[in-house]
Amino acid sequence: MSPPTAPGLEFSVRDIVAEPFSAAPQLTARLRIEDGSGEPVHAIVLRCQVRIEPQRRPYDQAEQDGLRGLFGERERWSDTLRPFLWMQCNTTVQGFTGSTEVDLALPCTYDFDVVGSRYLHALGEGGTVPVSLLFSGTLFARGAGGTGLGVRQVPWDREARYELPVAVWRRLIAYHFPHSGWIRLDHDVLAAFAEFRERRGLISWDETVRTVLGTAGTEAGAGADGRTRAGATAGALDEVVR
Repeated sequence: MSPPTAPGLEFSVRDIVAEPFSAAPQLTARLRIEDGSGEPVHAIVLRCQVRIEPQRRPYDQAEQDGLRGLFGERERWSDTLRPFLWMQCNTTVQGFTGSTEVDLALPCTYDFDVVGSRYLHALGEGGTVPVSLLFSGTLFARGAGGTGLGVRQVPWDREARYELPVAVWRRLIAYHFPHSGWIRLDHDVLAAFAEFRERRGLISWDETVRTVLGTAGTEAGAGADGRTRAGATAGALDEVVR
């Protein structure tokens, strides 16, 4: 038999801020938790799924172009623009009666293999990111009859929405990756890049990539032969790195 739920439990997000001194990129959400039971809560082991809800905001043309790789062409967005998981996190809430506020750490990544990072990178300077925090977990309180320890589950329908300013995300990335970003390459591709860099006598990876892109763009423009420029560039890039 599963423990009873805590139907009077409500969550809201007061603020989300970028942490400037964390070892890895981290946002911190300030949560307000209200318990309508009137009884003291000893502790809550709280779990949270953070989802981005891209269908809840408009996009300018530059953003639409940047999101084409995630959602396809604009005419398909009615089918492809769906909420997706950004991260999962958890915390322990100390005892309280009635209501309390607690910080929830939201660990982030700038890995471009992660959908959330690609989505956020494509957004313009202004506006907000619609996020939804879905809560679950276990609440510990006084047992039935006022004795012992009682256990209640946080209902699965507990959630809180928040409009995260894009500026907060950009500030977080600037703290940890100023004027830079990260991509993951297959070992063979990385070795090919390294060999190309040594062969050309290039002094940095930025210069290496710019040289490859410049050469690939020139070859693509000169020999497209009816192919799209994007396809020609991809083929020329492959030839240059090899």
